[in-house]
Amino acid sequence: MKLSGFSCALLSASVALFLTSCGSGGNDKKTDSTATTDTTTKTQVVNTIVTTPVNVEVITHKVADYPKWLAAYEAHDSARVAHGLHNFIIARGFEDSNMVMVVTKVDDTAKAKEFAKDPGLKAAMKKGGVIGVPTITLYTETWQDTANVGSALRSVTTFTVKDWDAWQKGFEAGRQERMDNGVTDRVVGHELDNNQKVSVVTALVDTAKAFAYHKSDALKKRIAADGVTSDLHRFFFRIVKVY
Repeated sequence: MKLSGFSCALLSASVALFLTSCGSGGNDKKTDSTATTDTTTKTQVVNTIVTTPVNVEVITHKVADYPKWLAAYEAHDSARVAHGLHNFIIARGFEDSNMVMVVTKVDDTAKAKEFAKDPGLKAAMKKGGVIGVPTITLYTETWQDTANVGSALRSVTTFTVKDWDAWQKGFEAGRQERMDNGVTDRVVGHELDNNQKVSVVTALVDTAKAFAYHKSDALKKRIAADGVTSDLHRFFFRIVKVY
């Protein structure tokens, strides 16, 4: 059959359109150069809680002049190292900046006890201008949160409990209540040789709420329920040096 010129042109156009639409067999897929890849990264959760027991020595005393005392303290470092003590934290009192608290990590508790009685320590304190009788205590830290809370005001509270395990359970149950009132737990521990003498360090991330909570009936009830048998002794401080 003979096709007219118009019919031939129409057929050619149709074939061209078919080939253009299907490509070579319809198997090649056009790549979208504007396609984006998913670059979303998952946030890694870092565990900041430490439950491995750590022994520390805590010395609290008043000084006449802080810079003079600090120089004498650091000059006495070799004696601390010889007794298995390592510089950790220096803090100054919130209400009286000449009240100083020193925390050192302890390798050997027997040597640390010897150091507390060492005449050289007494002489170094005198040289540094320590006023009055210092308080020296060995503690075992059983729980610590190492998350960074900035320069928040802190407090260390010491007290006596009937039973360590019972108190610890009640204290943990009250953690959210403390957080709701501007208090964040930092360190929990007890004296080295007596777990009924407890020490708790907290950060006051909202001082107005925290100070109000310290005076609240809610806290009084919780303290009684947790088996606390003594008054609470609090020392408010700011960390001024970390080694």
